[in-house]
Amino acid sequence: MRSTWYGYGWCFALTFVSASILALTVAGQDWNRFRGPNGSGVAADTDPVPSEFGPDKNLKWKIPLPGAGVSSPIVVGDKVFVTCYSGYGVDRRNPGDQKDLKRHLVCVNRADGKTIWEKTIDPVLPEDEFGGAGVPEHGYASHTPVSDGERIYCFFGKTGVLAFDLDGKELWRKSVGTDSDPRRWGTSSSPIVHENVVIVTAGPESRSFYAFDGKTGEQVWKEKADSLGNVWGSPSLVLGKDGQAELVIGAPYELWGLNPATGQLNWYCNAMENDQFNSSVVVADGVVYAIEGRGAIALKAGGKDDVTKTNVVWNGNYSGRFGSPIVHNGLLYSISGGLANCVNVKDGSKVYEERLATPAAPASPTPAGGQPQRGGGGRQGRGGGGFGGSDYSSPVMADGKIYFVTRSGEIHVIKAGEKFEQLATNRVTTDREDFSATPAISHGAIFIRSNKFLYCVSEK
Repeated sequence: MRSTWYGYGWCFALTFVSASILALTVAGQDWNRFRGPNGSGVAADTDPVPSEFGPDKNLKWKIPLPGAGVSSPIVVGDKVFVTCYSGYGVDRRNPGDQKDLKRHLVCVNRADGKTIWEKTIDPVLPEDEFGGAGVPEHGYASHTPVSDGERIYCFFGKTGVLAFDLDGKELWRKSVGTDSDPRRWGTSSSPIVHENVVIVTAGPESRSFYAFDGKTGEQVWKEKADSLGNVWGSPSLVLGKDGQAELVIGAPYELWGLNPATGQLNWYCNAMENDQFNSSVVVADGVVYAIEGRGAIALKAGGKDDVTKTNVVWNGNYSGRFGSPIVHNGLLYSISGGLANCVNVKDGSKVYEERLATPAAPASPTPAGGQPQRGGGGRQGRGGGGFGGSDYSSPVMADGKIYFVTRSGEIHVIKAGEKFEQLATNRVTTDREDFSATPAISHGAIFIRSNKFLYCVSEK
């Protein structure tokens, strides 16, 4: 099934030179975007990270946040950045008035957790209503910011894309549309940066990709595709057969490869029979991997037009909902519904499938507007949530260990490798909080965000 795609033109093209996949991301050990380096979920450094931690062990600091959100923290040098929202849509029983909605960008000192600066952003209204199946599950701060090392770029849906310098000065803001997705589930795709260009997936807002010059905010190109209205994942970059960078993303029924210099579609591939795409693809050694609700696929990048018959490496019956996988040392890891899966990337054969051990847990956290339910692991209904209490976060890896945060606040630690070994299950709090964000890891520290606090875990 071919998705509807419209060429929408571009203002000017930049010259892109990519010698290796490392050149596609910010150098060094920053965790500069959703799921870190190129969205891989794998930390670039080799610093040791603790397996066991809690309120009284290896918890370096904990700070209150000005509002809720499911966006992930990012790390740039000695600073941690996270977005939040407040004033509206915090409680389903009393959502309040949209005119009171605020967005926040918070900059924190990674060493001690002290707030360096905070910016409050007025919204563009009206927003999607806080009701139904989607928005109450994640709220209004769902896009993880991205940095090029000099600036921070935030995407707030209908409110647009905003750029700040590292001292908190707003540099520019641009609208990318004010429409809604067909289901009115809200918006969550996170922006990325490539060669000083900020690329934004504005699916619900305008069914479009946008690219902006990071320094000036000038629009570089815009490309429209109707299927983006049902896309909530974030893109990654991959080197094609010709050595050129390609922008890859999952869409309903398909995977796409785009030219990041122009936004034009290079190739597409028939994929899972899903009319929506919630997770993000990952790439490794020129292969794109994706897992969705109705299967998994591995696809060689590159080519032109329909590459279904030529580029598919394997199809699998492994499934997930919101979490994105990890690929490392020839193995693909994914976690969904309390099950940890490991797959051989060469042929898609199963290495293991094991249920995560879950200790007795307190009452499950209340999503924005839901009623608390009993049961841990995020696998039980939430009375008002539309997704059956699914975990929203994705696994991340550092120091040979995989970390996965459930919505109720359990942090499972698994040893990477062909043999399943669960090293620990931790909690950073005994309070009722919603943990729907993917952690960030940098220089041996894990930054974990809930709807109320930002935590830093480290042995140092």
